[in-house]
Amino acid sequence: ISQGNKQEIDMLEEDSEEEPKLKYERLANGVTEILQKDAASCMTVHDKFLALGTHFGKVFLLDIQGNLTQKFDISPVKINQISLDESGEHMGICSEDGKVQVFGLYTREGFHENFDCPVKVSKFFLCCLPKLLLYEKNWLNRWKTSTLHEGEGTITNVQWRANLIAWANNMGVKIYDISTKQRITNVLRDNVSLRPDMYPCSLCWKDNSTLIIGWGSSIKICVVKERGHAELRDLPSRYVEIVSAFETEFFISGLAPLADQLVTLYFVKENSDHMEEEFRARPCLDIIQPLPEGYEEISSDALTVRNFQENECRDYRLEHSEGESLYYIISPKDIVVAKERDQDDHIDWLLDKKKYEEALMAAEISFKNIKRHEKIGMAYINHLVEKGDYDTAARKCQKVLGKNMELWENEVYRFKTIGQLKAISQYLPRGDLRLRPAIYEMILHEFLKSDYEGFATLIREWPGELYNNMTIVQAVTDHLKKDPTNSTLLTTLAELYTYDQRYDRALEIYLRLRHKDVYQLIHKHDLFSSIEDKIVLLMDFDKEKAVDMLLDNEDKISIDRVVEELRDRPELLHIYLHKLFKRDHHKGQRYHERQIGLYAEYDRPNLLPFLRDSIHCPLEKALEICQERNFVEETVFLLSRMGNCRRALQMIMEELEDVDKAIEFAKEQDDAELWEDLISYSIDKPPFITGLLNNIGTHVDPILLIHRIKEGMEIPNLRDSLVKILQDYNLQILLREGCKKILVADSLSLLQKMQRTQMRGVRVDGG
Repeated sequence: ISQGNKQEIDMLEEDSEEEPKLKYERLANGVTEILQKDAASCMTVHDKFLALGTHFGKVFLLDIQGNLTQKFDISPVKINQISLDESGEHMGICSEDGKVQVFGLYTREGFHENFDCPVKVSKFFLCCLPKLLLYEKNWLNRWKTSTLHEGEGTITNVQWRANLIAWANNMGVKIYDISTKQRITNVLRDNVSLRPDMYPCSLCWKDNSTLIIGWGSSIKICVVKERGHAELRDLPSRYVEIVSAFETEFFISGLAPLADQLVTLYFVKENSDHMEEEFRARPCLDIIQPLPEGYEEISSDALTVRNFQENECRDYRLEHSEGESLYYIISPKDIVVAKERDQDDHIDWLLDKKKYEEALMAAEISFKNIKRHEKIGMAYINHLVEKGDYDTAARKCQKVLGKNMELWENEVYRFKTIGQLKAISQYLPRGDLRLRPAIYEMILHEFLKSDYEGFATLIREWPGELYNNMTIVQAVTDHLKKDPTNSTLLTTLAELYTYDQRYDRALEIYLRLRHKDVYQLIHKHDLFSSIEDKIVLLMDFDKEKAVDMLLDNEDKISIDRVVEELRDRPELLHIYLHKLFKRDHHKGQRYHERQIGLYAEYDRPNLLPFLRDSIHCPLEKALEICQERNFVEETVFLLSRMGNCRRALQMIMEELEDVDKAIEFAKEQDDAELWEDLISYSIDKPPFITGLLNNIGTHVDPILLIHRIKEGMEIPNLRDSLVKILQDYNLQILLREGCKKILVADSLSLLQKMQRTQMRGVRVDGG
């Protein structure tokens, strides 16, 4: 159906939230002119064309757009029915004056017959009062007439499908099987109070075996079935089963199938609010789902056809085209075409209801036309902007505008006009599609005016090539003149300098701000030559990271250079040299002498480990520093390392007064003179004697110590100490005996092995 050649027809409930199932258009063009002078009485639909009969006895052939192609003057009175064969080459016409004509549309072959009564139906069979006659050609090419039915009044409707003929008269509906020449059934009329000429029967074949009957307000669905051989006897080979029967709210003017549903055309009468009498309302086209004893209404549309106030039930007809699922509602002054709604119609309805999100999703599912998709999307964006939902509108721009640069720039300027540039900023294209640099600069300037944090975020997120970097640098510099300490602006300026490869300026700002990214910047862009004079600043910011970086890059910044830079900051120098020493005991050997004082001043706990591990440390200098500061443990270590063990032991006993440490020192040195000095110093000190008794047994004969203890001296825990000495002695005896046994056993085993070896024969060569 061409939208341009038809006019849309209004429906009753335009504001309904339920989407209609069908769309309607008025058949115009030639039809409009015909119906202005005449009135439609019947119409037949073929896949190729339409055949329209009128009250003035004319038949018009129309294309499916309603354009006139042929005209036949058949009779001076109303055309009752038009029939076409499947090929669309022959047409049968019957009229109110009793004339029947069957002729070829493209040949001169024809059949003409006159009856003395109005003929209602023809489909290569003829219906008249009071008979139903069938005309067939015999083998001599002559017409043979058969009477199918008579005697029950006017036959008002006939429908033929395959081998089955159904007709209606005042009594009911009959079905006839041409192949067996038998009448199968008679379906009685339900409501006999209605005048059959005012409320005619509607017949429609759904398929070759299913007949739909509509009469008054009653609908019946009849299925023709085959009888089993056991049931035949004298009965017809087929029978009819009514699978569904129900009453409707209004009077039926026409029926047509729609898959497993029904399309019904209703004649509607309603009561007036001001008068007691009924008035004719607009006809309704409903889609219903038949059930065994009722139906479910799927959709209902009231149609504003011309002059509906003057029409009766008999004035409406419903014809359909099976090939294209088109439904034609025929009334005397109007013809309306109904068609199933497609995806485009669904989208249009969603747009009318302002359901833009659903319309956009539907358009994406059936993505046929990018222009239509953009149109829907723009309508949605406009709606969101009107609502004030700017964030959602901006987000939808990504999906709707796609890669259309012109649309993108138009939307940006619109958002600027309404003061919502910030809303659209995060959704601007920044990949393969890029807008003009001026667009991005405009948004950056907008943020720079009122939102430094937002400005900084965009600089981090947007690639630098989107805009002119120097333009933005100048703008930031101008703002810093008003607020020179603003950390957000300074950080952003450093990022801009970094993108512009002006790393020295970026580094200065980062160091000034003590920014965490300073180390990443140095590593990434190899800026070690730029930080040689900024080592103190780096360490003040983060000592651990700075030292690790310097040690990891000795080849770029030498140890001597670092030491030189830190000469006035000994606490920082110590941290650097200490980590250097931990990594390698030899790399910084030339600074070990200086490190002694640094450890003594800033890190005494690590002084003794340093003295132990360093082989480059001058001992005299270390001893001097430790003695000046009265570092006893360190002095003891240095004295022992320099060979003055007796003085070291004396310091332990006199200054530390730690017998355990003294004993441990004597054990380490394993010198008899040291043990003698220790015993001599301890002999008048009971706590020291207890310590010696507990530990001396394995190194010195405890009898020597016991003999030198003065009589009457009280010694703490003496009994326990003596018991321990005895236990240690017993343990030594046991160990000696065990070792002796092992030695004897090993000696005996080896002796036996030697004996066996010597007793073996020896091969002597006879030569």
